[in-house]
Amino acid sequence: MAKQDSSAGRNWYAVHTYAGYEDSVKQALEHRIESMNMQEYIFDVIVPKEKVATIKNGKRVIVEKNLFSGYVLVDMIVTDASWFVVRNTPNVTGFVGSGNIPVPILPEEFGIIKRRMGADTATTEIKMKVGDLVKIKEGPFANYEGVISEVSKSRGKITVMVSIFDRETPVELDFDQVVAKI
Repeated sequence: MAKQDSSAGRNWYAVHTYAGYEDSVKQALEHRIESMNMQEYIFDVIVPKEKVATIKNGKRVIVEKNLFSGYVLVDMIVTDASWFVVRNTPNVTGFVGSGNIPVPILPEEFGIIKRRMGADTATTEIKMKVGDLVKIKEGPFANYEGVISEVSKSRGKITVMVSIFDRETPVELDFDQVVAKI
């Protein structure tokens, strides 16, 4: 067990879970905190998620994806009792750390995670890459084919080199305006 007392202070810790069980671990842990009266030692449990734009059935859809598959973050003071409650929650495989001693997440790292979780705009999941052949499906260049020369995931845009009057011309498009040509 953890050989640490409450004088170590309150920190965020990463808890490893089985992939796909993050939300159920969060719910189970919240229930255990309540039923075992650990509110003075375990303060918050989060599953870090971000909004991602993806294409489903030809339409752009915003979905939430886990930032870290197989991990849940816990805001707590580590004592033998609080360590036991978290560690023995179903589907928890352990704390991130050295042996049985959890290592806290640095405040700077947690700040980055919180910013990614709180972003109002969805990042874009683009599976296309530079060099891929695509066909433009809408807009003034509909039905033209071209090769991707640039991908900007942060903006959700791609640049396609299209042959217009026998000249290669760069055309900037939203990633959902093209379809991969196989």
